[in-house]
Amino acid sequence: MSTAIFSHPDCLKHDMGAWHPECPGRLQAIEDQLILARLDGLLERRLAPLAEIPAILRNHTEGALALVRDHVPANPGETYPLDGDTLLCHASYDAALRAAGAALAATDAVLAGDIDNAFCAIRPPGHHATPKEPMGFCLFNNVAIAARHALDGHGLERVAIVDFDVHHGNGTADAFRDDPRVLMASFFQHPFYPFSEPEPITATSVNVPVPARSGGDVVRQVVQEYWLPALHAFKPQMIFVSAGFDAHRDDDMGGMALVESDYAWITQQIMQVAREHAQGRIVSCLEGGYELSALGRSVVAHLKVLAELD
Repeated sequence: MSTAIFSHPDCLKHDMGAWHPECPGRLQAIEDQLILARLDGLLERRLAPLAEIPAILRNHTEGALALVRDHVPANPGETYPLDGDTLLCHASYDAALRAAGAALAATDAVLAGDIDNAFCAIRPPGHHATPKEPMGFCLFNNVAIAARHALDGHGLERVAIVDFDVHHGNGTADAFRDDPRVLMASFFQHPFYPFSEPEPITATSVNVPVPARSGGDVVRQVVQEYWLPALHAFKPQMIFVSAGFDAHRDDDMGGMALVESDYAWITQQIMQVAREHAQGRIVSCLEGGYELSALGRSVVAHLKVLAELD
């Protein structure tokens, strides 16, 4: 497979403080593990452009955009709190535009056939950002923006969003709750942040709560019993992945017990669906993952499957 990594140095400049787990070191940890795994020279690298504002506004209100754009501190070292967990620094707006821009550029490249799939090594993450407000470390919803670009910009009729972060992707669910063109499939620790109430499983909403301490056996059963039948019935023309790695057993930001082989297996299942229905087209975007070594190792496992390097 032809796989590209989309990122930009601006994503390192979003800094909410030395105490904050969503830190620039997350991207460096991924780079370090790519080097250790000898993958850094095997995958194409592409710089993320700045997302254009109309693309952001396909998914977010003017008010949500303004909350980020108009509250960025002028001086380095200062922060502005959007909520207790989500802060802006002087570089946050550009970083958020680069993160969304990576997802958009990856979507364009995959749909053009330049590459088969892509991984966006980006921050800030996105899946908690609702159409109306940033929250939960997230400023703009990168995956949702890219999915709308595929639908409204490229004319696709059906896309799927698969989310394996430990936290429920409430912003993504809110964005597409009434859109029959989008299937969202996820598992998430429950009860847990953002304390979403489980909703009925439908043909386009397969978001399955699992208890704390759930490991690979539980998750694989969820994927086989819930995700795969829904995905095959839906026949997506493209798959977007909210790739959060904080369900790893070493990550104390969550309470689940996945390991690298579980992420590889989940990716294999996504790849199979994409091959069958979507011409192999996948765009994966980094979400959570806060224990740095586990994050880097898990991303390597994910990328090895995407690029068929195992």
